[in-house]
Parts: sequence; C-alpha cells; structure tokens
Amino acid sequence: MTRRARIPNLGGATAYVLHRPHPATAPLMRQLTAIGLVAVEVWPELPAEALGADFCFFDADLGFDDQFPWKPGEAPMPLIAMIGSEAPGRIEWALAAGADSHLVKPVGNSGIYAALLIARRGFEARRALAAEVETLRSRVSERQTIVKAVVALSAGGVGEERAYGQLRALAMTWQVTIEEAARRIVELERGERREQPVAK
Repeated sequence: MTRRARIPNLGGATAYVLHRPHPATAPLMRQLTAIGLVAVEVWPELPAEALGADFCFFDADLGFDDQFPWKPGEAPMPLIAMIGSEAPGRIEWALAAGADSHLVKPVGNSGIYAALLIARRGFEARRALAAEVETLRSRVSERQTIVKAVVALSAGGVGEERAYGQLRALAMTWQVTIEEAARRIVELERGERREQPVAK
C-alpha cells in the first residue's frame, strides 16, 4: 500500500489576483482569506514583489503576455487561470502562459481550494521534470566533452582506450572529476588551435 502525499496547509501563503476591478472577484478574495492566504488584487500588471508570491490567479479573458514579469511558461509560482470565455484562442493563450489549474467565471465559493492544490501539485511536477531534463542534458554534454578530450589525447597516435586512461590519470593528478579534467583538456586544445599561425 502506497502512502498518499499529505495535503499541504496553505495558511500564510500569498496569492496575487491579476484581474481588473470587478465585483465578481469578491468571492475569490473572501475564500482565499478564509483558507488562510494573504490575497492581493492587482491590475493591469504584476508588481516586482509578486515574484515572491506562492500563487497567482490571472484573468484569461483579458490577459496578455506583458502583464507578467517573466517569459510565457516560466512562472516562478503556480498559475491559476480565471476563464469566462471558452474561445479557443483565449484558452490556448492561458495554456501557453503556463496555467497549472483554472477556475470558471463567475467564481463562486467552491472549487478554489481544489484549484490551489491542483495548481501547486502540477507546478511542482513540472519543475521536477524540468530539473530532470536539465540534469540529463548536462550529463549528455559532459559525455560529449569526455569524448572530445579522449579524441584530443589520442591524436598523438595512442588508442582511445589508452587516451581514456590518460584522462583518468590526469583527473586524479589534478584532483578533479573526470568531467572537469575533460573540460580542461578541451579548453587547452581550443587554445592551442587559436595560437597556431594561419598558413598563407
């Protein structure tokens, strides 16, 4: 039996509500306060201090890219789209903005807590996946660097296996990882190529 993740306590979290002044946002502000969040209503742009917020609700109907102080899809917190219009272009824009959850307008007293939890879970999963992809990219890049270093060391006529052994020996001598040793070899090789005179 797998243990389920505990539902987090959202008390004390900060939520920015990026929506034009409208009576329809009153239930949202009330519910956020009742849940224990500090809710801040702003329009038409998010201020710099919003970068430290825990959540951001935004109007998907009248929203635009320049409202956010980050590139589309790179929000530093979970985003919750407030959708009134089901026009495909508006929904597509909300998805491109990186919405992790949504609320249908007019917003009532229910669904807000669920939207917060779903948004947080989706955001954390997306960040974990992005970190994993970055780690894999880094590993691929490091392997390519090792291959380049081995090729550079084998240029003197030694075989690849012996060149790899030399790389490992250099890493131990320099007291660095084999990846760092490979980077140094590749940088030295590039430097030597730049210093060679060009044949006329």
